[in-house]
Amino acid sequence: MSKELIRLSDCVMAYDDGVVLDHINLYINDKEFLTLLGPSGCGKTTTLRIIGGFLSPTSGDVFFDGVRINDVPPHKRAVNTVFQKYALFPHLNVFENVAFGLRIPRTQTVEQGKKTLTRKVKLSKQEIHDRVMEMLEVVNLKGFEKRPISALSGGQQQRVAIARALVNRPKVLLLDEPLGALDMRLRKDMQNELKRIQQEMGITFIYVTHDQEEALAMSDTVVVMDQGKIQQIGTPEDIYNEPKNAFVADFIGESNIIDGIMRADGVVEIFNRKFACLDKGFEQDEPVDVVIRPEDVDIVDEQAGQLRGTVTSVTFKGVHYDTIVDFYGFKWLIQTTDYCPVDSRIGIKIDPDGIHVMKKSQYSGLFGDYSSYSEEYDEIGDADFVPDEEEGSGHEE
Repeated sequence: MSKELIRLSDCVMAYDDGVVLDHINLYINDKEFLTLLGPSGCGKTTTLRIIGGFLSPTSGDVFFDGVRINDVPPHKRAVNTVFQKYALFPHLNVFENVAFGLRIPRTQTVEQGKKTLTRKVKLSKQEIHDRVMEMLEVVNLKGFEKRPISALSGGQQQRVAIARALVNRPKVLLLDEPLGALDMRLRKDMQNELKRIQQEMGITFIYVTHDQEEALAMSDTVVVMDQGKIQQIGTPEDIYNEPKNAFVADFIGESNIIDGIMRADGVVEIFNRKFACLDKGFEQDEPVDVVIRPEDVDIVDEQAGQLRGTVTSVTFKGVHYDTIVDFYGFKWLIQTTDYCPVDSRIGIKIDPDGIHVMKKSQYSGLFGDYSSYSEEYDEIGDADFVPDEEEGSGHEE
């Protein structure tokens, strides 16, 4: 059984202009790769900063290995952080960047009789050399130790930042959107590298991102957040296949989210037609949200379909077509290898395990119809829209 390492107990972070974290309860296990996932302003970076000691919660407690650490400063926590901006020293080479923290004398407590004394301890040159070279090998930068920082690619600079954070042997590494500055191909490569490093080092990684693909690819546990609250905690598979509400279903991958009525255990009604499903435990005739992933819909001849609609848009995506189909005024996304031209009439079939039924929530009715643009697209087309302040304002992520 995994050992609990960190616990946030009823943590609140509030400012004069509002609440950023709203009674967060979360525990993190030793050697776990946990990702805090959500849109900008959801509270994920604030949570990370509280764990790192850069912020103190307005109320609530933070425990590390069973000990309350609310008042412990960052440099005294067994935690290190890698930020999106790597903050490497441009005048130092790779070796010296990684060795920088090791050259700072450490405070050591010793017992002498009945007295407790503190003293400054410096590592030997040989130990510094050995630990730096060990870390450079872990991050696949062996042979780069004399290279100037300016001669490194973005991915190599990120590896230096990770090596610098790990060389002090923390129990926990905090990563605040460290892949944000990399191109898509390099991001995917670094996702694999980060997971490999975490498993090889055997330490806890707490990772912040708004990219659901990163979260699903790397994590043991995903924590989905919105509006300062935790919406769902689970494995990547659970989060994707069994979302708790319409926000999670929409944020994690593509989803068709339709109003439904639970007629009985295993029977849900959509558009006045009954579908078999695997969900149970709802009240009879209870209004529900129904999630159907685009890849779980089979296109068939119109007459053979459980539902019939008209194709309104087709986009070629390489391995499949994104096909938008109008069913009774509600537009669905279907991902299929079958090409169906615009204006053609089709039918669809959905297996029971392709239907997921959720309780109604505050997010009901906000997502799932592909006839409207995304909120982000609406915002960038609005000349009067003022975006949130950039991270670092102290109030928002």
